[in-house]
Amino acid sequence: MALPTKKRRGNPVKTKAVERRYATSLRKIAAHCGTIINGFAPGDPTVLPTITHLLDAYSTVLHGWAVQTASNMLMDVALRDEKNWREHARDLSRGLREEIKSAPTGQAMRKLLAEQVDLIQSIPREAAKRVHRLTLQGIENSARANVISKEIRRSGEVAKSRADLIARTEVSRTATVLTQARAEHIGSEGYIWRTSGDGDVRHSHKEMEGKFVRWDSPPTLDGMTAHAGCYPNCRCYAEPVVPED
Repeated sequence: MALPTKKRRGNPVKTKAVERRYATSLRKIAAHCGTIINGFAPGDPTVLPTITHLLDAYSTVLHGWAVQTASNMLMDVALRDEKNWREHARDLSRGLREEIKSAPTGQAMRKLLAEQVDLIQSIPREAAKRVHRLTLQGIENSARANVISKEIRRSGEVAKSRADLIARTEVSRTATVLTQARAEHIGSEGYIWRTSGDGDVRHSHKEMEGKFVRWDSPPTLDGMTAHAGCYPNCRCYAEPVVPED
């Protein structure tokens, strides 16, 4: 049976506030990247080594901060996921409730933490790659030099968009990963795919609404293979199907 829920009104693991806080933190990195890049003449190939060095160094220095920031996000989602299971598992047998409490989420949390730290540190690294690519394009096509210079100046804005994408995607993915860990621990073989139910749901995801998906067989949609909530910008979620007792 599916995990008992009240009238369905979106993902029961409320993560919007977590996503906003995470995005706010990651945007600070994007702003610093923009400050570093805009401190140099855009399109000048002689400053590329310096920009790359500074952004790579910034990425390295970020490690400790990234660990703390990612840990805060993960713990917040984990507590919300645990609360949701407690609230909606009252109709399950006592044995299953006890199993839910003892679910081994530690391994999933450690893997998620490593992935988050790498994503955070990738923001300045990706900004450096973008400046390098654009500068080379300006050299190859001098007629577009002004346009390319403007694009380089937008590097902070582009990094901010990447920060927002990471926050939206990773908070949702974290919720799904932790739900899966607890569900599989009590013998769940899969879940019901649920969408946010609004007009922004992409077509391929809308077609998944209400379908049963095995945990060991995530679907491939639009060229990507993942579970509900794990695609970029995905607001879908997994409604676990758990054993009767």
